[in-house]
Amino acid sequence: MIKTLVTGATGFLGKHLVPRLEALGHEIYVCNTKTANLKDLPNLITHYEGVKFNYIFHLAAVTKAGDYCLRHPGNQWIENQIINTNILTYWVDHQPSAKMICMGTSCSYAPDIPMKEENYLLGQPEPSLYTYAMTKRMLLLGLQSIEKEFGLKWLYFIPSTLYGPGFELDDNHFIFDFIRNCYNAKNKGEKFTVWGDGEQRRELIHVGDAVAAILRLLEQECEIFNLGSGQDHTINTFAKMVCECYNYDNSLIEHDMTKYVGVREKKIDVAKVSELIGDSPLINVDLQTGLVEAVAYYTEALGS
Repeated sequence: MIKTLVTGATGFLGKHLVPRLEALGHEIYVCNTKTANLKDLPNLITHYEGVKFNYIFHLAAVTKAGDYCLRHPGNQWIENQIINTNILTYWVDHQPSAKMICMGTSCSYAPDIPMKEENYLLGQPEPSLYTYAMTKRMLLLGLQSIEKEFGLKWLYFIPSTLYGPGFELDDNHFIFDFIRNCYNAKNKGEKFTVWGDGEQRRELIHVGDAVAAILRLLEQECEIFNLGSGQDHTINTFAKMVCECYNYDNSLIEHDMTKYVGVREKKIDVAKVSELIGDSPLINVDLQTGLVEAVAYYTEALGS
């Protein structure tokens, strides 16, 4: 039996990854704030005493979308450094035979440098995202340093924004905000407002496609991989596509020019992973299909 520890298993990615791992024969052990809290290293050690893991998937992170990173840099630094240091310490001291799989963030890329894996640690991230971005860079440096000294094996994945069904109903990543806001505009007469002029560009990858790619690359060792669709669109385009899902008039969308908008463009380079997986396509769920699926999940979850 393959024994696998998953931190952040109840998060959006974790809820999709865990069933796929179980289908492949993994026995899943969950680590969260109630079970082997990552902030409590002694508890983490004793909770799984006697268990030898084949894999550790470290998905847990303290962050939110929108302007959270701008308003809580100190808390993000402290919380993420604690949980990242504890899981890496646990790995080195108690689970050195396990392969560590960690999630990075496209926020760590400098916006003025091509978003290729070899550039992940170069340049300066967007100032408003700087603290969270640097904790993820530090996580990668931790993996690389541990490999160099102790020879342990790892993988590091950098996804573009994940979307699809199963998200928390109050998740405020922009695409889920749009799904929620358009629903409220359609059914409650509220305003559907886009932050800024809507011409900033973003990229999405369906969570199912991201999970499939991670699993196809699981036998690689000590590598960094971008995971994205390879296509970006304006925020306005995404908003209009969500309106189509609801049959809502997109001409009613308003723009708030006072709001935070982040970087103007964000699209990661997926040439490395695309070449490695060969004939197996990276993207199997087209954007419109994925949005219809996510909207259907949201309306069903509300009982509508």
